[in-house]
Amino acid sequence: MERIEQKKVRRQRRQKRIRKTVFGTSERPRLTVSRSLKHIYAQVIDDTVGRTIAEASTLSKELRDSLKKGGDKAAAEQVGTLLAQRASGHGVESVVFDRNGYRFHGRVKTLADAARKGGLKF
Repeated sequence: MERIEQKKVRRQRRQKRIRKTVFGTSERPRLTVSRSLKHIYAQVIDDTVGRTIAEASTLSKELRDSLKKGGDKAAAEQVGTLLAQRASGHGVESVVFDRNGYRFHGRVKTLADAARKGGLKF
């Protein structure tokens, strides 16, 4: 197995381990983060009904043209702010954070801090 495949498998194992304990309800939905080299994505999900309440990414209409790069901390901050606005528009105030197997630093941490600053509690 190549090194990149091993990293992917390890992240997927961490993701499964985290998802055993992190569950979003209608009172506290789950904020999940996904990232690639070029973009970052975030969703607020109610797991009881399996519905996405709010989403934001670097590919969103509001951010697509204003961002220079989609894979840096500045883009992650704007995605976090936009997600907080959209979630509060749907009446969501507190969430459970799901880092999706990624380490809590860099872009993931920046997105989380921006969502907190935007009004989400977790």
